[in-house]
Amino acid sequence: MKIVVIGGTGLIGSKLVTLLRERGQEVLAASPASGVNTITGEGLPQALAGAQLVLDLANSPSFEDAAVMNFFQTAGQNLLAAGAKAGVRHHVALSVVGADRLPDSGYLRAKVVQENLIKGAGIPYTILRSTQFFEFGGRIADDATDGNTVRVPDALIQPIVSDDVVAALAEVSLGDPANGTLEVGGPERFRFDAFISRVLAAKKDKRTVLADLHARYYGTELAEESLVPIGKARKGSTLLDVWLSRSSASR
Repeated sequence: MKIVVIGGTGLIGSKLVTLLRERGQEVLAASPASGVNTITGEGLPQALAGAQLVLDLANSPSFEDAAVMNFFQTAGQNLLAAGAKAGVRHHVALSVVGADRLPDSGYLRAKVVQENLIKGAGIPYTILRSTQFFEFGGRIADDATDGNTVRVPDALIQPIVSDDVVAALAEVSLGDPANGTLEVGGPERFRFDAFISRVLAAKKDKRTVLADLHARYYGTELAEESLVPIGKARKGSTLLDVWLSRSSASR
C-alpha cells in the first residue's frame, strides 16, 4: 500500500514515516523540501498518484490568526481535491483535543475548519485529536515567560509523548476509516503549572511557574477541562517522569 505523509519531515511525521516503513509499507514523506507544496498545489498530483492512504500532519509556519486560517483552508482544500482525484481511500489528519471548545483561539478555529473540510470531502477519513506533547513543554514555558516568571493557565492538561501519538496514528491509519473523530492523550492529568514546573525542574531551570486564571494558551483563556479528552479516548503509556529521566540522560 502506498502511503503519503504530508508534513513527513516534522516531529511526528518523521517518526511515523520510519515506523510505517519498518512495518513494510511504501511511504512517501512529502514536504515543500521534497517538492510537494499543499499551499500552491505543486507536486501534489505526482505525490498522490497511486496512494491509498494520506496522512496530513503539516502545520502552519505562522500562528497569526489570518495566516493560520489561510494555511489550513488552502492546504486542506488542495490536498483533499488532489486526494479525491487520485482515488485516495483513507484520509487521516492530526488535530488538537479541545479545538472545538476554544473558539477564541485563531489557531484552533483554523483546525476546526480543517476538520470540517475533511468531513465534507466525501473521502473516507479519520481525525485523531491529540493533547499537547511532552516535547513542547519548554516552548510553552518560553512563550509564557515574563522576566523570571512563567504564567500558565489555571487548568488541567493531559500531555503525551510524541512516540505515543505516532503509535496511535499508525494504528488508526492502518485500520478502517472511522469516518469520525478519535482522541488520544497521555496516561496522567496534571495542573498546567505542575506540568511546566516538572519540565523546567528536569532541566534545572529556576524560573518560577504560576497558575493564572487569565493566562492565555494559543490566544485563549481556558476552562478547567478545555485541553483534556472528554469521554472515551486512547491513552499513551509513557509517564512524564520516565520521559524526563530519559531526556535528562540523553543530554
